[in-house]
Amino acid sequence: MLFGLQSMYYKYIRGVNPWDQTVRETGVKRMELVCCRGDSASLQVVVGAEEDFLLTVGTETLFWKGGPLPVVRIQVELDEAAKALQPEVRLIGLVRDDDGGRKSDVLLDQSSIHVAARNLQQVFVEIHAGAQAQPGRYSCVIRLFRHTMFEDEVPVGELSFGLTVLQRRLPAPEQYRFYLDLWQHNANIARKYDVRLWSDAHFAIIERYLESLGNLGQKAASLVVSEIPWSGQGSHMDDDPSDLFEYNIVNIIRRADGTFSYDYRAMDRYIELAERYGIKEEIELFGLLNVWETQDGVYGSPVSDYPDGIRLRYFDERTGTFRFMRKRGELEHYIRALEEHLRSLGVCERVRVMADEPADLALFNERLQALRQAAPSFKLKVAINHSEFISAKLDGIRDYVPKLTCAFEEFNELRRRKPDIGGKLLYYVCNNPRRPNTLIGSPALESRIIPWLAARLELDGFLRWNYTVWPDRPLESIQYRPQFWPAGDTNFVYPGKDGGPMLSLRYKWLQRGIRDYELMRQMRAEGLGEAVDRLLDGVFRFTDEELGTRSLNEPAEALYSLDPTEYDRLFALLQAAEEGGE
Repeated sequence: MLFGLQSMYYKYIRGVNPWDQTVRETGVKRMELVCCRGDSASLQVVVGAEEDFLLTVGTETLFWKGGPLPVVRIQVELDEAAKALQPEVRLIGLVRDDDGGRKSDVLLDQSSIHVAARNLQQVFVEIHAGAQAQPGRYSCVIRLFRHTMFEDEVPVGELSFGLTVLQRRLPAPEQYRFYLDLWQHNANIARKYDVRLWSDAHFAIIERYLESLGNLGQKAASLVVSEIPWSGQGSHMDDDPSDLFEYNIVNIIRRADGTFSYDYRAMDRYIELAERYGIKEEIELFGLLNVWETQDGVYGSPVSDYPDGIRLRYFDERTGTFRFMRKRGELEHYIRALEEHLRSLGVCERVRVMADEPADLALFNERLQALRQAAPSFKLKVAINHSEFISAKLDGIRDYVPKLTCAFEEFNELRRRKPDIGGKLLYYVCNNPRRPNTLIGSPALESRIIPWLAARLELDGFLRWNYTVWPDRPLESIQYRPQFWPAGDTNFVYPGKDGGPMLSLRYKWLQRGIRDYELMRQMRAEGLGEAVDRLLDGVFRFTDEELGTRSLNEPAEALYSLDPTEYDRLFALLQAAEEGGE
């Protein structure tokens, strides 16, 4: 039995592995970790053997269905002084990447797993230090026990790590200043759990997902307020299509007298639930601006005299049938009513109508003016993948979210315009650029780099479309359209069988980067901005002057460091600041 410690950024790839990999990658027996109060520190345990065995992080009775097999149990023990710290231990599962390799990502909700001979099994160990934890250094031991069948457990070895908890305290996630916007796809959640859309059962599951987003410091609640605004991502053109449709959270009825009524109960419930988990800075509306229409005409606009492809389905009480609005006046009445309802809730200042990747500036401006005429109080937000939209003077745009390639190309323009924008300035990545990114095949550290890059570019935060855009069978495979969407492009979490999300290593790595951002922000507020600038200059390999010319197609190491110790220097700076130095 071989076992050792690895960094939280360790990524195991199972394929054709060198015969000595298990020996080489289990050599470290002790580590030192640092975190703040209201923070956590993590590492991985890796275990392997020359024979098959069962590995468990639980205490339940365990036998192998195939007969006698060794059972190895991992137990994390904290010293008496560390009782205020909370350990969390999760098995790490593998997912198949587009290159055929199976790579570590999902934090499993099961407590045991079968490990084949000469394979490595990872265990994620996270120690949570609450906001009231006492600063100091704590000792932690990881013990391994083994038995077969009815034998008594016997110890087979131990690992250890020290954890230094600093005096500094992180704010609660809802108080983070890093502006995180991970879009929520709630119809997909309903499908994966086979529950009725907007039912009590659906909302019980949604709550678990919103809680996981709140723990990251998510700022925006996503509300789809028309039918299929992304046209199912054009899945009808795929050989093996997945259901990616998102549906209106507002129920529309046309009364027998010809008037329309709108049921906002599900929408209001979602807003309230998001607020419960600290997601209350923004209410993001999808489906009112720049609705995607497929080039083959399959998914077009039911309203012929309106410049956008908004689709609104309603139940007609007079005929007893479902229909789609086809008149511009009906559509505008819905938009005005929605605006009035949100105003009545007192949340209009938080509302942002989202436009996703407009391509034609003239057409987008026409669509924009039509929406502004119907609902002039709505503020707008645009995900931009064409640089000319950054410099264009567009009425009502409050928040700009350029793709990272555009942010690089237009860095000087963004810096110049930022004081006049009036809202947030974020960046996003999707299936491209490939670096830095949060894909299964991305270097582990790149998820942590995402907030660091926002700090380096002086942007407010980060947006991604992919929290739960799972293909049809995500627990079997998350691969979908591999030529276009690399594995991992469609999700940050996985649908757990207990009604909640299974988090991923990428989630944890991003969370670490967000917390780093908050710590750097605190340092700047305390007059340590020069130290933060030196830290950023030490990990990024470009200057401001080069940003308009550097290509994200360069090798990753030419753009930023992939050495975790370069980023962990942040904690050395924090520790030095507490001791009175820099």
